[in-house]
Amino acid sequence: MLDQKKLKQLQANFLMQYPKGFADPEMEKIGKKHRMDKMVDMAKECFSKTACSNVHVTADNMVKIISRSSMVSMFEKPKFRDFVKSLNEDEKAFMVNALSEMLHGKQRAGFEALVDFLKMAKLAKWSLVTIIPAYYKPTKEVFVKPTTAKSVVNYFDIDNLVYKPTPTWEFYSGYRKLINEGKKQVDKNLSPSNAAFSGFLMMTIK
Repeated sequence: MLDQKKLKQLQANFLMQYPKGFADPEMEKIGKKHRMDKMVDMAKECFSKTACSNVHVTADNMVKIISRSSMVSMFEKPKFRDFVKSLNEDEKAFMVNALSEMLHGKQRAGFEALVDFLKMAKLAKWSLVTIIPAYYKPTKEVFVKPTTAKSVVNYFDIDNLVYKPTPTWEFYSGYRKLINEGKKQVDKNLSPSNAAFSGFLMMTIK
Protein backbone atom coordinates (compact mmCIF):
# COMPACT_ATOMS: atom_id res chain seq x y z
CA MET A 1 0.00 0.00 0.00
CA LEU A 2 1.16 3.55 -0.72
CA ASP A 3 2.29 5.32 2.46
CA GLN A 4 -0.60 7.60 3.39
CA LYS A 5 1.53 10.36 4.89
CA LYS A 6 3.68 10.63 1.76
CA LEU A 7 0.61 10.46 -0.48
CA LYS A 8 -1.18 13.22 1.41
CA GLN A 9 1.89 15.43 1.12
CA LEU A 10 2.00 14.87 -2.65
CA GLN A 11 -1.70 15.70 -2.81
CA ALA A 12 -1.20 18.93 -0.86
CA ASN A 13 1.64 19.98 -3.18
CA PHE A 14 -0.41 19.22 -6.28
CA LEU A 15 -3.60 20.93 -5.09
CA MET A 16 -1.61 24.01 -4.09
CA GLN A 17 -0.71 24.42 -7.75
CA TYR A 18 -3.90 22.98 -9.26
CA PRO A 19 -6.71 23.53 -6.70
CA LYS A 20 -9.32 21.63 -8.71
CA GLY A 21 -7.02 18.73 -9.51
CA PHE A 22 -7.52 17.44 -13.04
CA ALA A 23 -10.59 19.69 -13.34
CA ASP A 24 -8.29 22.71 -13.02
CA PRO A 25 -8.13 24.76 -16.24
CA GLU A 26 -4.36 24.28 -16.56
CA MET A 27 -4.67 20.51 -16.14
CA GLU A 28 -7.56 20.39 -18.60
CA LYS A 29 -5.27 21.97 -21.20
CA ILE A 30 -2.74 19.20 -20.62
CA GLY A 31 -5.51 16.60 -20.65
CA LYS A 32 -6.69 17.70 -24.09
CA LYS A 33 -3.34 16.67 -25.54
CA HIS A 34 -3.95 13.11 -24.36
CA ARG A 35 -7.58 12.99 -25.68
CA MET A 36 -8.33 10.39 -23.01
CA ASP A 37 -12.11 10.39 -23.51
CA LYS A 38 -11.79 9.83 -27.26
CA MET A 39 -9.21 7.08 -26.81
CA VAL A 40 -11.39 5.33 -24.22
CA ASP A 41 -14.42 5.48 -26.51
CA MET A 42 -12.37 4.16 -29.41
CA ALA A 43 -10.97 1.30 -27.31
CA LYS A 44 -14.40 0.26 -26.06
CA GLU A 45 -15.71 0.17 -29.63
CA CYS A 46 -12.68 -1.56 -31.16
CA PHE A 47 -11.97 -4.17 -28.50
CA SER A 48 -15.32 -5.37 -27.24
CA LYS A 49 -15.65 -9.15 -27.07
CA THR A 50 -17.66 -9.12 -30.30
CA ALA A 51 -15.21 -6.82 -32.10
CA CYS A 52 -12.25 -9.02 -31.14
CA SER A 53 -13.79 -11.91 -33.07
CA ASN A 54 -12.69 -10.18 -36.30
CA VAL A 55 -8.96 -10.85 -36.33
CA HIS A 56 -7.90 -8.58 -39.21
CA VAL A 57 -9.92 -5.58 -38.09
CA THR A 58 -8.78 -5.97 -34.49
CA ALA A 59 -5.11 -6.26 -35.49
CA ASP A 60 -5.50 -3.07 -37.55
CA ASN A 61 -7.23 -1.38 -34.62
CA MET A 62 -4.36 -2.33 -32.31
CA VAL A 63 -2.01 -0.49 -34.68
CA LYS A 64 -4.43 2.43 -34.96
CA ILE A 65 -4.88 3.03 -31.24
CA ILE A 66 -1.18 2.60 -30.46
CA SER A 67 -0.30 4.99 -33.30
CA ARG A 68 -2.70 7.61 -31.92
CA SER A 69 -1.76 7.24 -28.27
CA SER A 70 0.11 10.14 -26.71
CA MET A 71 1.45 7.77 -24.05
CA VAL A 72 3.37 5.47 -26.40
CA SER A 73 6.86 6.42 -27.56
CA MET A 74 7.26 7.73 -31.10
CA PHE A 75 9.99 5.11 -31.56
CA GLU A 76 7.72 2.19 -30.68
CA LYS A 77 4.75 3.16 -32.88
CA PRO A 78 6.29 2.49 -36.33
CA LYS A 79 8.04 -0.65 -35.08
CA PHE A 80 4.76 -2.09 -33.86
CA ARG A 81 2.96 -1.09 -37.08
CA ASP A 82 5.61 -2.77 -39.25
CA PHE A 83 5.60 -5.86 -37.04
CA VAL A 84 1.84 -6.33 -37.39
CA LYS A 85 2.09 -5.83 -41.17
CA SER A 86 4.63 -8.67 -41.32
CA LEU A 87 2.41 -11.21 -39.53
CA ASN A 88 0.69 -14.10 -41.28
CA GLU A 89 -2.90 -15.18 -40.58
CA ASP A 90 -2.10 -17.50 -37.69
CA GLU A 91 0.22 -15.02 -36.03
CA LYS A 92 -2.36 -12.24 -36.19
CA ALA A 93 -4.97 -14.58 -34.74
CA PHE A 94 -2.63 -15.50 -31.88
CA MET A 95 -1.92 -11.85 -31.07
CA VAL A 96 -5.58 -10.85 -31.16
CA ASN A 97 -6.62 -13.85 -29.08
CA ALA A 98 -4.00 -12.94 -26.48
CA LEU A 99 -5.38 -9.40 -26.27
CA SER A 100 -8.95 -10.71 -26.10
CA GLU A 101 -8.01 -12.99 -23.20
CA MET A 102 -6.43 -10.03 -21.42
CA LEU A 103 -9.60 -7.98 -21.78
CA HIS A 104 -12.35 -10.58 -21.55
CA GLY A 105 -11.01 -13.93 -20.34
CA LYS A 106 -8.07 -15.36 -18.45
CA GLN A 107 -6.17 -12.16 -17.98
CA ARG A 108 -2.86 -13.51 -16.79
CA ALA A 109 -2.71 -16.08 -19.60
CA GLY A 110 -3.49 -13.39 -22.18
CA PHE A 111 -0.94 -10.98 -20.72
CA GLU A 112 1.85 -13.56 -20.73
CA ALA A 113 0.94 -14.83 -24.20
CA LEU A 114 1.09 -11.30 -25.63
CA VAL A 115 4.43 -10.62 -23.93
CA ASP A 116 5.92 -13.84 -25.30
CA PHE A 117 4.57 -13.09 -28.76
CA LEU A 118 5.98 -9.56 -28.85
CA LYS A 119 9.36 -10.85 -27.72
CA MET A 120 9.77 -12.26 -31.25
CA ALA A 121 10.34 -8.74 -32.52
CA LYS A 122 11.90 -7.36 -29.33
CA LEU A 123 8.67 -5.42 -28.79
CA ALA A 124 7.70 -6.81 -25.38
CA LYS A 125 7.51 -3.29 -23.95
CA TRP A 126 5.41 -2.18 -21.01
CA SER A 127 3.74 0.55 -23.05
CA LEU A 128 2.65 -1.74 -25.88
CA VAL A 129 1.34 -4.43 -23.53
CA THR A 130 -0.59 -2.17 -21.14
CA ILE A 131 -1.89 0.72 -23.25
CA ILE A 132 -5.02 -0.95 -24.68
CA PRO A 133 -6.26 -2.37 -21.34
CA ALA A 134 -5.66 1.08 -19.78
CA TYR A 135 -7.95 2.66 -22.38
CA TYR A 136 -10.49 -0.17 -22.35
CA LYS A 137 -10.92 -0.21 -18.56
CA PRO A 138 -9.56 3.20 -17.50
CA THR A 139 -10.61 2.98 -13.85
CA LYS A 140 -9.43 -0.60 -13.33
CA GLU A 141 -6.35 -1.36 -15.45
CA VAL A 142 -3.08 0.57 -15.44
CA PHE A 143 -0.71 1.93 -18.04
CA VAL A 144 2.80 1.11 -16.90
CA LYS A 145 5.21 3.86 -17.85
CA PRO A 146 8.64 2.56 -16.75
CA THR A 147 9.99 5.84 -15.36
CA THR A 148 6.78 6.50 -13.39
CA ALA A 149 6.44 2.93 -12.14
CA LYS A 150 10.05 2.83 -10.93
CA SER A 151 9.65 6.23 -9.25
CA VAL A 152 6.50 5.12 -7.42
CA VAL A 153 8.09 1.87 -6.21
CA ASN A 154 11.22 3.67 -5.03
CA TYR A 155 9.52 6.69 -3.47
CA PHE A 156 7.06 4.62 -1.47
CA ASP A 157 9.64 1.91 -0.63
CA ILE A 158 7.57 -0.96 -2.07
CA ASP A 159 9.81 -3.92 -1.28
CA ASN A 160 7.62 -6.69 -2.68
CA LEU A 161 7.46 -5.29 -6.23
CA VAL A 162 10.41 -5.90 -8.53
CA TYR A 163 10.40 -3.89 -11.76
CA LYS A 164 11.90 -5.54 -14.83
CA PRO A 165 12.23 -4.04 -18.34
CA THR A 166 10.35 -7.02 -19.79
CA PRO A 167 6.72 -7.00 -18.62
CA THR A 168 5.77 -9.55 -15.95
CA TRP A 169 2.34 -10.39 -14.62
CA GLU A 170 3.64 -10.27 -11.04
CA PHE A 171 4.69 -6.64 -11.35
CA TYR A 172 1.64 -5.62 -13.37
CA SER A 173 -0.91 -7.09 -10.95
CA GLY A 174 0.98 -5.73 -7.92
CA TYR A 175 1.38 -2.26 -9.40
CA ARG A 176 -2.28 -2.20 -10.44
CA LYS A 177 -3.29 -3.04 -6.87
CA LEU A 178 -1.11 -0.19 -5.57
CA ILE A 179 -2.67 2.32 -7.96
CA ASN A 180 -6.26 1.20 -7.32
CA GLU A 181 -5.79 1.31 -3.55
CA GLY A 182 -3.82 4.55 -3.64
CA LYS A 183 -6.40 6.52 -5.59
CA LYS A 184 -8.99 5.82 -2.87
CA GLN A 185 -6.84 7.78 -0.42
CA VAL A 186 -6.77 11.04 -2.37
CA ASP A 187 -9.16 13.73 -3.56
CA LYS A 188 -11.42 12.30 -6.29
CA ASN A 189 -10.30 15.11 -8.60
CA LEU A 190 -6.88 13.47 -8.72
CA SER A 191 -8.15 10.19 -10.08
CA PRO A 192 -10.73 10.51 -12.88
CA SER A 193 -8.84 7.55 -14.38
CA ASN A 194 -5.91 5.40 -13.35
CA ALA A 195 -3.81 7.09 -16.02
CA ALA A 196 -4.61 10.48 -14.47
CA PHE A 197 -3.75 9.27 -10.96
CA SER A 198 -0.46 7.88 -12.29
CA GLY A 199 0.13 11.25 -13.98
CA PHE A 200 -0.42 13.01 -10.64
CA LEU A 201 2.21 10.74 -9.05
CA MET A 202 4.59 11.32 -11.97
CA MET A 203 4.27 15.10 -11.62
CA THR A 204 4.70 15.23 -7.86
CA ILE A 205 7.35 12.63 -7.05
CA LYS A 206 10.79 14.21 -7.19
